[in-house]
Amino acid sequence: MLLPAKDVVARHLSQYRSWERLLFVRPADRDVRTHFENTAYTLCVLMGECTARAAAEAAEEYLHPRAACRPRPAPERLGQ
Repeated sequence: MLLPAKDVVARHLSQYRSWERLLFVRPADRDVRTHFENTAYTLCVLMGECTARAAAEAAEEYLHPRAACRPRPAPERLGQ
């Protein structure tokens, strides 16, 4: 699967988060809602997800993988 460029994902994720915050402040503003929905859709397409929340989480994981932060399992003891 081809993955989008990280700078493109970062830019769209930033726009999504900005419009999301503004939507919390002005939920009745149609222009804000339209921009939020457009950025959410674009993020969904970029990340191959069906919902904006899943797309945002996938984008964050793609940009900053948590695998390096996960503890490694303890090695098995020999002879026990």
